[in-house]
Amino acid sequence: MHLKLYFAPGACSFVPHVLLELSGTEFEPCMLKLHKGEQHSPEYKAINPHGQVPVLVHDGQPITQVLAITLHLDQLFAHKGFLPAEPMARARALSTLAWMNNTVHTTFAHIFLPQKFSDQPEVQAALKPFNTGLFRGMLGELQAIVTHAEQQGHAWLGGAHLGALDAYSLTLFRWGTMAGIGADEHPALRDFVLKVAAEPAVARVIARERLQLNMAPTA
Repeated sequence: MHLKLYFAPGACSFVPHVLLELSGTEFEPCMLKLHKGEQHSPEYKAINPHGQVPVLVHDGQPITQVLAITLHLDQLFAHKGFLPAEPMARARALSTLAWMNNTVHTTFAHIFLPQKFSDQPEVQAALKPFNTGLFRGMLGELQAIVTHAEQQGHAWLGGAHLGALDAYSLTLFRWGTMAGIGADEHPALRDFVLKVAAEPAVARVIARERLQLNMAPTA
C-alpha cells in the first residue's frame, strides 16, 4: 500500500495529515506552497482539477475533500478509532465534522480570501468584520462541544481516541487567532487545543508544517 498526501501548511489538510501520523503507517508527505500558486500547476491540476488541498493518493488513485479522505482513512485503519464505531456516535461525529468543514471553514474563507466572494473592494472590506463576528460565535459553539465532551468523561471529541474532530478543532482555533480572535476568548477550547498539540503524532505534523498555534500579531 502506498499513500501520498498533498498538503499545505496550516490548511485543512492538517486533518488527514494528523490521521496518517496517528495510523503509524508509512506515507509520503508532499507539501504545496499555496502562496506560490503550486496548486495551479498543470501537474497538480492533473491530480485535482479544482487545485485544492488535501489530496490523498492511495495506490495511484486520488481522493479529494477532507470528509472523503477522513472516511477512507477511518476504514483503512479502523482499529485507530478516528471516528466512533457505534452508529449514533458515528453519525453525531460526522455531523460535527461536516459542520466544521462546510460552515466554519467556509466562514473563515470569507475572512481570509474575500476576493473569492466578490470583485468589489467595498464588499470585500465588509465581508471581513462581518464574518469575523460569525466565526467568533462558531468558536464559542466549538468550545461548548469541547466542554460537553469533557463533562461526558471523554478524552477526545469522538470519545476515547484522538481523531479527525480534534485535529480540525486545532486548525479552526488557529485560524481564529489569524482573524484577530484572541486565544484567551475561548479558554476551554484553547486548553483543549494545547492538549491536542502535545500529542506526539500531532506534534510531528506541527513540526513538519512549521506551524504556530497562536497567529495573533504581536505588539
